[in-house]
Amino acid sequence: MKARVIVTLKSAVLDPQGKAIEGALRSLGINGVDSVRQGKVFDVDLGGADRAAAEAALKEACERLLANTVIETYRIEFAE
Repeated sequence: MKARVIVTLKSAVLDPQGKAIEGALRSLGINGVDSVRQGKVFDVDLGGADRAAAEAALKEACERLLANTVIETYRIEFAE
């Protein structure tokens, strides 16, 4: 089973790296970008076919290691 974990900063948290990317895009002449927020993506291969168990394991991984839940949110997506 394959899953993707997407971790992003909470909307209330300033994102200086996103602002730097936004400025770089403008300096490259790429127009129409109003704002940029950066994040992290983890592609995870999981053994077994129990989706509920896999989701529980990934939530624990996010809470304990992959995301700083004070300033970040996470989303888990499973490949179909």
